[in-house]
Amino acid sequence: MDADITPAREPLSVLERGLRLFTDVRSGEGLTGIVMFADVFLILCAYYFVKALRDGWIAVSEVAGLSQVELKAYTSFAQSLLLCGIVATYARLSARWPRRTLITRVTLVCISNLVLFWLLQPGFLFTNLPGAGVAFYVWVGMFGVFVVAQFWTFAADLYAGERGRRLLPLIAVGATGGAAFGSFLTQHLLRSGLVDSGTLLLIAIVPLAGSILLTRLADARGPVGGMRVERTARRAPAVSGAPAGAGALDLIFRHRYLAAVATVALLTNWVNTNGENLLFRVLQETLRDDVAARGLTGTVAVRAFVREGTTAFYGNYFFWVNLCALLAQALLASRLLRWGGIGAVLLLLPIISLISYSSMAVLPVLGVVRVTKIAENATNYSIDNTARQVIWLPTTTEMKYWTKPAIDS
Repeated sequence: MDADITPAREPLSVLERGLRLFTDVRSGEGLTGIVMFADVFLILCAYYFVKALRDGWIAVSEVAGLSQVELKAYTSFAQSLLLCGIVATYARLSARWPRRTLITRVTLVCISNLVLFWLLQPGFLFTNLPGAGVAFYVWVGMFGVFVVAQFWTFAADLYAGERGRRLLPLIAVGATGGAAFGSFLTQHLLRSGLVDSGTLLLIAIVPLAGSILLTRLADARGPVGGMRVERTARRAPAVSGAPAGAGALDLIFRHRYLAAVATVALLTNWVNTNGENLLFRVLQETLRDDVAARGLTGTVAVRAFVREGTTAFYGNYFFWVNLCALLAQALLASRLLRWGGIGAVLLLLPIISLISYSSMAVLPVLGVVRVTKIAENATNYSIDNTARQVIWLPTTTEMKYWTKPAIDS
């Protein structure tokens, strides 16, 4: 891991003085910081191109005996089971390849998969290929783990100790900014009719390819530039003290700190997933009412309406979630972390979730569910996300690359 030291103090550059509006940036840290900012901006932008399409595709997928809401819930569960095996493979690869090579190859695999799913989209080569929507839903979940989570693993590994506590909130602004921009662009493109929802899969390739170049640049520069580390030091070798073949789960259970981090992630994801399933159910009920009101008939027409309506709704929904998250990240996250510490920041999301689900229980209509989920997810993606990345700073490189993808999944 790179040492958390800064060369002899020099005057701040114009860039670094500007970045100090968000957090405490010191001499030499500005350029790599802005590269990492842009890197995660592009990754999250690409992710939100495909995330809205995921819900639209699952809404027109059919499995005998299951409603769309049940199918979505069971698919999420299947995704978690499948991730257990894939995370183990990822951990082994992280021990063999330098982090730059690992991230590059995983991202290239995701790019090739985007092309494959573009070919399989409903109405292109096939009317509605059985199982394709389920496979795409599962894949997007893995995309979120193996591209988004590996970036944060890389960032926590690049920025050690005190430097990470200062700079990760700045980089997180790039994440929320990219998510907001990707959601806005998705909403704008679909409303304008310039592209259909399936074309978003090809558009997502552009920012993903750009993120590979920025990751390699940041890794070559180091946290302050000119601080290269030998390639072997960037690998995640077999964990110290772990028996041969020990997996990520074994490592988590043997370290109380990792077990606590995993418990927080599990509870957060469980509560959030239940809320997302509720939102999806209320939305599908609303769209069914719209289909009846418009007098739409015919399977193809109804599927097209539901798919495009679901994708457009989530494009707009994710835009507002990420716009609110961007404002919270830019204006509040680093200050709350500095004033209240990790413990206080981690308590904020449960309080907001309690208020949100109490409101849904009283009035379970689309408008109320949408607003309360925006409040919950905006907090989750900004302030709470920053705290959940910072808690990885005390861990070793091995712990980050072996267990973080497993915990985030």
